[in-house]
Amino acid sequence: MTLLITGATGTLGRQVARRAIDEGYKVRCLVRSAKKATFLKEWGAELVPGDLCYPHTLTAALEGVTAVIDAATSRPTDSLSIRQVDWEGKVSLIQESVAAGVERFIFFSILDAEKYPDVPLMEIKQYTELFLAESGLNYTILRLAGFMQGLIGQYGIPILEGQPVWVTGESSPIAYMDTQDIAKFAIRALKVPETQKQTFPVVGTRAWSAEEIIALCERLSGKEARITRMPISLLRTIRRGIRFFQWGWNVADRLAFTEVIASGRPLNAPMEEVYKVFGLEPNETTTLESYLQEYFNRIMKKLKELDYEKTQPKKQKPKRSPFKKVNNQ
Repeated sequence: MTLLITGATGTLGRQVARRAIDEGYKVRCLVRSAKKATFLKEWGAELVPGDLCYPHTLTAALEGVTAVIDAATSRPTDSLSIRQVDWEGKVSLIQESVAAGVERFIFFSILDAEKYPDVPLMEIKQYTELFLAESGLNYTILRLAGFMQGLIGQYGIPILEGQPVWVTGESSPIAYMDTQDIAKFAIRALKVPETQKQTFPVVGTRAWSAEEIIALCERLSGKEARITRMPISLLRTIRRGIRFFQWGWNVADRLAFTEVIASGRPLNAPMEEVYKVFGLEPNETTTLESYLQEYFNRIMKKLKELDYEKTQPKKQKPKRSPFKKVNNQ
């Protein structure tokens, strides 16, 4: 089976590619920059140039492909908007997949997307789900809540460096999941007939609020967090302000997602039946405690090594005598 993976250089996509390669699939990755995707080639993936926003580049990439796993998404720093990448680009990919006779299509959506029609990314995810379901493709939709990997930059590093940790509005408990575990579900879906034309939540072992995550990081690092709270009303004002400038459209659309994580409503779902359908064991899923414990253990060990190196006296190189050559003669 040949897989085409989009977004393979991203946080989730690279784990999907790694898992698929490890399980023996022939993996092809659609990339905009071969230079940034060198590591994928080293792992054993085939790199094909292409861009979701340029449908004509997808035809060759999909030739001979059995299944597509779509992990692509726009980034706040992209010049292209969420609508261009996450809607128009996905529509093109789905249409081209139909034309190419692709047998399976795995799509990553967001949990409870239908509950937030005023949030651009959530609205687009919901419409993409509907478009995919009506496309005729044999699809599986995995609805995610959040990545554990993102918590390192949001909480871990600021706490270690004594920088402010920003908390906005009423913190929504979120069932974060390790991207390696999400990748496990995505690849497993290809082998389980019961996942065809179905939508599943794929979330972590429990939902955590911002305050609970901060307390956990403080305990594991031995450092106190500098918490700065931003009222949601202020964030809305900032978002409306930057919408007046074209360069701010993408950032404003991303900021709108704060309405979801600061609403106080949990992003979580029961997973008992999902594990049964996929044939996976719940106790093999990484917990947030173990994930952060491993991270802080590595960091603290490295800091101790650096401190040790600083305290060690530098070895003095023996001074060379200007007469040494003469004496040896």
